[in-house]
Amino acid sequence: MSFKAAAIQMCSGVDPVKNAAAMARLVREAAAQGATYVQTPEMTGMLQRDRAAARAVLADETHDIIVKTGSELAAEFGIHMHVGSTAIALADGKIANRGFLFGPDGRILNRYDKIHMFDVDLDNGESWRESAAYTAGSEARVLSLPFAEMGFAICYDVRFPALFRAQAVAGAEVMTVPAAFTRQTGEAHWEILLRARAIENGVFVVAAAQAGRHEDGRHEDGRETFGHSMIIDPWGTVLASAGATGEAVIIAEIDPAAVKAAHDKIPNLRNGREFSVEKIAGAVAGGVAA
Repeated sequence: MSFKAAAIQMCSGVDPVKNAAAMARLVREAAAQGATYVQTPEMTGMLQRDRAAARAVLADETHDIIVKTGSELAAEFGIHMHVGSTAIALADGKIANRGFLFGPDGRILNRYDKIHMFDVDLDNGESWRESAAYTAGSEARVLSLPFAEMGFAICYDVRFPALFRAQAVAGAEVMTVPAAFTRQTGEAHWEILLRARAIENGVFVVAAAQAGRHEDGRHEDGRETFGHSMIIDPWGTVLASAGATGEAVIIAEIDPAAVKAAHDKIPNLRNGREFSVEKIAGAVAGGVAA
């Protein structure tokens, strides 16, 4: 059964209330265009460089405005509403980078905590230590929905193909990659990584992204995200994409039958084999190692 999927591109700031209102406006636009599955980006609720300021306004999921608004939007429009992720306060003082999928009745069908933490130092001087504030997830899931089998990832997870392969082997037909890619890494790798995950697993990929320069409550804080939200088919074709900055709603028709067709053409999921890896010495001075 084919369905219309929407990826919502945002430029979230530091105020969860304003971000919730922006999310609601864009989701209404997507629903008006017939989307029955709608995805928002990573950190829909807030992008805030100052961790102390962020903690001051965070809530647990029972009281979080993005969770509440996502549930209400799902029920209002009778859609599957996917909050790509938002920051959720945990009891131990840390934070979860957590995604939520709401069913058409507004109930939470799935939670996914980002597994791989973005701990990197970039050439342009940006340094990120996500693990200093966030608790990593440890569980991948494939959710059976009326229209498709769906797998979950968030942003940096896209660089770990084993996560996607495990979900594909478990039957996933649509992979979701909400993100807040930096401009530098996005220019280098965003599209090629998404298309690679689609091609090597023969699945659709839906990736809603943050886009543009983000403010910290007083001025732009220097953080710039790459945008270019995308929906990609199992053959690696980009079905829909957004620009580099600003809000957007992109929509594409997804037919899970195309997943079977891709697997029939290139049956690499069935052809995979177990193997061992042996590390051996190479050439050595005075001869060749045995």
